Amino acid sequence: MKYQTVIGLEVHLQLKTKTKAFCGCAIDFGKTPNSSCCPVCLGFPGTLPVYNKQALNSAIKVALALDCQIQEHTKFDRKNYFYPDLPKNYQISQFDLPLSKNGFLNITTGQNSKRIGITRVHLEEDAGKLIHEANISLVDFNRTGIPLLEIVSEPEISSPQEAFDYLTSLKSIIEYLDVSDCDMEKGSLRCDANISLRPEGVKELGIKTELKNMNSFKGVKDALTFEVIRQTELLVNRSAMLQETRLWDAEKGMTISMRSKEGAKDYRYFPDPDLAAFIIDQGQINNIKESLPELPQDKLKRFMMDYSLSEYDARILVSSKKDSEFAEECLKQYPEKDKKHIVNWLIGPLMSEAHAKKINLHETGVVILELINLIGFVAREEISHLSAKSVLSQMLDSKKSALELINENNLLQISATCELEQIILTVIRENTKPANDFKAGKTNALMYLVGQVMKKSAGKANPKTVQELIRRRLS
Repeated sequence: MKYQTVIGLEVHLQLKTKTKAFCGCAIDFGKTPNSSCCPVCLGFPGTLPVYNKQALNSAIKVALALDCQIQEHTKFDRKNYFYPDLPKNYQISQFDLPLSKNGFLNITTGQNSKRIGITRVHLEEDAGKLIHEANISLVDFNRTGIPLLEIVSEPEISSPQEAFDYLTSLKSIIEYLDVSDCDMEKGSLRCDANISLRPEGVKELGIKTELKNMNSFKGVKDALTFEVIRQTELLVNRSAMLQETRLWDAEKGMTISMRSKEGAKDYRYFPDPDLAAFIIDQGQINNIKESLPELPQDKLKRFMMDYSLSEYDARILVSSKKDSEFAEECLKQYPEKDKKHIVNWLIGPLMSEAHAKKINLHETGVVILELINLIGFVAREEISHLSAKSVLSQMLDSKKSALELINENNLLQISATCELEQIILTVIRENTKPANDFKAGKTNALMYLVGQVMKKSAGKANPKTVQELIRRRLS
């Protein structure tokens, strides 16, 4: 029997605000543990929360960018559970009247496009952070109360790769909106995944497993891949399938059972009595909608239209907001109508340099005009493509100009016919057999002769010119 994979993702996003969701404590990653908390975020008796307006506006931005319906009437609820890093013993969240619902996100996996439904985007507060050391566990409450956005997808993701592409697309949109730094290492963006398998053709969902402790998109993909294999084996062997929460152990490359999965009834939701239900004004929604920046999908279409780029090239360039801004400046300054040359350098050698340094494209520090000059040397066949890549690497490290480095390394190709003719005559005299083989119709011999010329010229001869001159000489 064949099984279909069904995946739903819950993304928790820390919003980039100056203060916490319900109090005035500053948000500053890396501060001394328990130095940024107060009676409100620690849940002292008699304290009253007041909601952060900036967090609400940021949440509406994300919901609109995901084509969600903003609820006119919404409220906050108490989600009750007991955990050492939750000082109130409940989390302020949203249950039956979330901020927004019924959105979607378009993803591209390989050559296929797919629309993934967004069930809801709602607001809540973050818990603290547990630190486990040897025989003790410590808790830091600095993160407690930071405004969180939970983005819940429909169970419409069909493979670990689709899950990876969904997360990549979602992160790109959020970066464009500038509402979060999306730094998974700092915990600003976290993802839980629900996965189940069902026989192909069956509509009813199987027993699901929730996956936690995944600190990268690759980790999400790897954990889901492991679960597909594990659950398939259980189903094939007719073993018991449990609804449970499992942790991803990246070192062992496997998921580990943590606890049985709670349902909504276990959390005993009820409206938070300290926070009144409220109405979101349509005028406020319209103002935020008008302020939305150009989003990745819109920029993708514009790059394809304005600069005649392929969808593949444009998709790479627009995946990051700051990289797309840098790329567009390069495209604007490049003097040629056909932008393919500079695009190839952006997504080829320059991106390789960025990956090697573990930085983004816009952080390489390359001077755009110098990059364009370097491309010009290659286009005019004054230096080889291989030499140009070496020059680019040196440009990033030394901050010298392309011309300086080309001269310093003596990289200009020999294109003068008279100079090349002398080298070619010498090579033909020293290699009479390959020369006669070429005359006899053995075309492979030509490349051998070209190689000998390149060797004698220390790689500085223009290979195209060399081929033409040898053909002319031997014909």
